Amino acid sequence: MAVIGSATDTLNTALKSNIVPDQEYLLQGSVLDQYVEVLLHRLRGLCDNVDSGPESFHDHELCFTLRATSGPGSAMVLPLRVRRALDVPEAPWQLRYVGQHELGDKNRPTVVRSSIDMACSSTIVEFLTELGCRMDFEYISRGYMFRKGRMKITVSKVFKMGGLTNKPGESVEPISQSYLVELSVLAPSGQDAIAEDMRVFAEQLKPLVHLEKIDYKRLAHLQ
Repeated sequence: MAVIGSATDTLNTALKSNIVPDQEYLLQGSVLDQYVEVLLHRLRGLCDNVDSGPESFHDHELCFTLRATSGPGSAMVLPLRVRRALDVPEAPWQLRYVGQHELGDKNRPTVVRSSIDMACSSTIVEFLTELGCRMDFEYISRGYMFRKGRMKITVSKVFKMGGLTNKPGESVEPISQSYLVELSVLAPSGQDAIAEDMRVFAEQLKPLVHLEKIDYKRLAHLQ
């Protein structure tokens, strides 16, 4: 118990000292299939991993929600994401909490949201189900990841799928004729200066892709 208490105290101290990267700064956009090779070529020239090339990934992601009553007539929804690497089966699974998007004022270049990641075992799906979580949807994401300093850039094709499978590519179909492009940085709270660096980098990708702050609440009203 002393070990657990010590670990908890260390984590609390780190959070109070703003040294834990628990905030994600995010810009998103898309590029049509016929232009993705041009975008990848530009990213190879702009990013750090020029010699080795981009890192490829092929992931299966499941999105859960846990609903809890926080008071009379009010309910709290906790979104959780589970991701596994289909191309590296021996790699740990990943559990991720993603908070609500904060658009902030018009002068803020990026969306900001809370984000906490942790490695876990393949039994995490069973654990979340027993906990009362409901799986809302799942998908396959396949593409490339680039690095530019602290910035991470992913270019990925998103596929629908019929169920949990260990056979990549089985019963999947692309959801659109475009690739999702995301520019993100994980940083401790209060480091808003990184958002300006992201805006400058995003400008270099125009007109191939326009990376923007996406207002998901507004999109929900359009459905």
